[in-house]
Amino acid sequence: MIARGGMSTVYRGLDTRLDRPVAIKIMDGRMAADPAFRTRFVREARSAARIDHPAVVDVFDQGNHHGPDGPALFLVMELVEGGTLRDVLRLRGALGVPAAVTVMDRVLAGLAEAHRLGLVHRDVKPENVLISTSGEVKVADFGLVVAAAEAGASHAGMIMGTVAYLSPEQVVTGRADARSDVYAAGILFYELLTGEPPYRGETAISVAYRHVNSDVPAPSDVAGDVPPEFDQLIQRATHRDPQGRPADAARLLHELRTLAEQLEVPRVAVPVPPAPPPEDVDTAPRQRHPDAPGEATRPNPVVPGGRPGAGAAPAGPRGTRALPRPVEEAPAAAAAEPPPHLRARRRSRRVFAAWLMVVLVLAAAIGVSAWWLGSGRWTAVPSLVGVEETVAQRLLEDADLVAVTVEKPDDGVAEGLVAAADRPPDSDVLRGSTVTITVSTGKPRVPTIAPGTTVAEAEALIRDAGLEPRSSGATEYSDSAPEGTVTRSQPSGGSRVDSGSAVELVLSRGERPEQVRVPFVTGRSYAEAEARLQEVGLEAEERPRIGGVFGGGGLVVGQDQGAGSMVEIGTTVVLDTLPF
Repeated sequence: MIARGGMSTVYRGLDTRLDRPVAIKIMDGRMAADPAFRTRFVREARSAARIDHPAVVDVFDQGNHHGPDGPALFLVMELVEGGTLRDVLRLRGALGVPAAVTVMDRVLAGLAEAHRLGLVHRDVKPENVLISTSGEVKVADFGLVVAAAEAGASHAGMIMGTVAYLSPEQVVTGRADARSDVYAAGILFYELLTGEPPYRGETAISVAYRHVNSDVPAPSDVAGDVPPEFDQLIQRATHRDPQGRPADAARLLHELRTLAEQLEVPRVAVPVPPAPPPEDVDTAPRQRHPDAPGEATRPNPVVPGGRPGAGAAPAGPRGTRALPRPVEEAPAAAAAEPPPHLRARRRSRRVFAAWLMVVLVLAAAIGVSAWWLGSGRWTAVPSLVGVEETVAQRLLEDADLVAVTVEKPDDGVAEGLVAAADRPPDSDVLRGSTVTITVSTGKPRVPTIAPGTTVAEAEALIRDAGLEPRSSGATEYSDSAPEGTVTRSQPSGGSRVDSGSAVELVLSRGERPEQVRVPFVTGRSYAEAEARLQEVGLEAEERPRIGGVFGGGGLVVGQDQGAGSMVEIGTTVVLDTLPF
């Protein structure tokens, strides 16, 4: 075991087929037993596996193993030897402008690739940014927290760890898109420059509503070395209105690189996580940070409340670690019984704290209920026209809507793109509502008409394709199509044409008659030539040349059907004649 969290436990494993080390994340058994979570988990794992980028942790496999202890839902991922960005922040605090820009460049590059594929992370934070011992930066855990949230799972500590980076729209409506990741990235950049996130509070709700009601302060208010241009960049990225932010991580990355070049920010190496103490490298499982939102963290040599490099020995067969707590020597007088007025004061403080906790819990419950009865039941329809079908389905899923797909030809929209939706973008609808999207199949295709199809059937097929059937009387012999049926179309089946275009139907004349070879009759008299042609089933027609007399029976000097050519029985051969 190398990490443990509220949602999962991570093990070092070996892919025996490819002989490579891997990380195996096994989800909590209670979550694995939830059918809704399993369905969402598989969908999110497949989506994450589509991302192929050096700044994103590779997902190799996923599965659901049914063992003696129940279902074990797992992911097999790339093993990153190192730690998390949280470990670096604990050890160093603020990274300074050059190192912060270097880290954010890699994080945004990974998010940009995900956004290009229509995927949203939803949980960008230091715990989900892994840094290898060689300085590679990789974004991890795409979609896992949202899989748990949408399946109705709740985990201790997850809320507080998540709300520090939640966008206002996620707090108010639960919606998330690429701009929500941009907001979280802006908060992360702020933390790298100042050493701590912009908002802290006693409760998760108080922190969440700071995002909703307050503008993120300038990091230069805390860290004096931050240029005002980076203040402005972070404030754009964390604008409370999503429309005021960069459209996606690719746009924010472009702005970051442009500023870094203009300000001549020096390029520095990525700060790597601290190495664990030698005695803990192979024996001690990594511990979970108290602020983590339920996800397992990487090696953490700085124990909260302890000293840098302090480790904790594994305890018990499961390898759980006990966090060392500083012990202070108490003066001898402290062992004595406190006076009555101090005991009463302590008792009143405990009562006040208990009542305060009750009030906060009730306030949270009332706030959540009011949100659900008010705006919580509603969601906004995303903009769908012009995006790929799979991306549109993903956007609707993320908005808690059900996609119904119909296909229809469209001259102006490429095949596979959404041409129309039955609900306008940004309109408010109840969660779970259906949205019908019309996916273009491109320009209509001429249907393939089998030889022998009746004219009525062929015309119906062509009209169903949005085209206009026509018949100008074109015919041809066919051995496979009875006389009067359709042999083929012009244009041919499968061709793409504009909607409403005419399609010509070619009809069959039946089987081709028997053919004979034309004999050579030039040089004979017309009478001899006529007799020879009639012998083989052909007819003769005289065409006198100049000076000849029609019907005079002169010498044949030419024939319009070449000798040896095959013609149908009964064909008339025209013979040119001259007088003897």
